[in-house]
Amino acid sequence: MGTNVRDVMTARPRCVAPDTPLSQVAELMEAEDVGAIPVLDGEQLAGMITDRDIVVRAIAKGKDPRGMPAREVSSRELVTVGPDHDLSDALQLMAQHQVRRLPVVDEENRLVGMVSQADVALEAKDKSVGEMLAEISKPPQGPRQL
Repeated sequence: MGTNVRDVMTARPRCVAPDTPLSQVAELMEAEDVGAIPVLDGEQLAGMITDRDIVVRAIAKGKDPRGMPAREVSSRELVTVGPDHDLSDALQLMAQHQVRRLPVVDEENRLVGMVSQADVALEAKDKSVGEMLAEISKPPQGPRQL
């Protein structure tokens, strides 16, 4: 029997609300040393916001990010995993979608944790998991779009 996501995830991760100003989101990222934070609307997972979202969707477009609410730059097309999924499922999702962390949600889409590539790497004792981790970190193939 393999290891479940629940066994390695970070339970009760720090979150922000859709109307949290980006300045607070950035401060939280610095304090927690994370690059991605879940956005919760009540108990429901409403999005994810990354440091890259702030840079690309606000600063690079010349907007003032300080008072801008998280909802304006957060991603809503979310890749999630359940707490009882096998770690290999989480790894395949990370590789397929080129992401390093996944929100862990229950059947009602309530956030129960976060699982990261680092969490999985700590569990990774066999070679196949290491190879899957390498797949996640590979840049997309083909010419770079500038």
